Amino acid sequence: MSDIEIVESLKRDLGEKALDLTNPDVRRIFVKIAPPELVPVVTLLRDKYDCAYLATISGVDKGDTFEFLYHFASPVANINLRTEFPKSEPRIASICAVIPGAVLYERELQEMFGVKVEGIPDPRRLVLPDDWPEGQYPLRKDWKHVRPQEVIPGGKS
Repeated sequence: MSDIEIVESLKRDLGEKALDLTNPDVRRIFVKIAPPELVPVVTLLRDKYDCAYLATISGVDKGDTFEFLYHFASPVANINLRTEFPKSEPRIASICAVIPGAVLYERELQEMFGVKVEGIPDPRRLVLPDDWPEGQYPLRKDWKHVRPQEVIPGGKS
């Protein structure tokens, strides 16, 4: 399948679910969807477009909104789903029922952005230490790192 054929097929299959669909480079397709469409669109990509491999989920704090990008790799193209939602309602559905390996990326989104991933099978922390303060999310633009004062044993007070 050529890029043009994939784009046309996605347009037919997604219809109004695709808020934006671009093909900026060879084998690179970006589809913007509304958050409620995430699980059905991921299911379609897995079943019809052989997108069973989720390379990663990346997130961007855009100030008033979060944008998450789900990067899928398949033998025919790299398809990237973009979804954006208000920072005031930081919730997104888990795609683990469709792509079980997404659990690690979703756990990371929860602790680094403070987004509630609804339906995640394992919500434990992944990267940050257990004693990390609640409400502190290092990948948010408004997060300020306060470096603790270094204590050198036997050093000057």
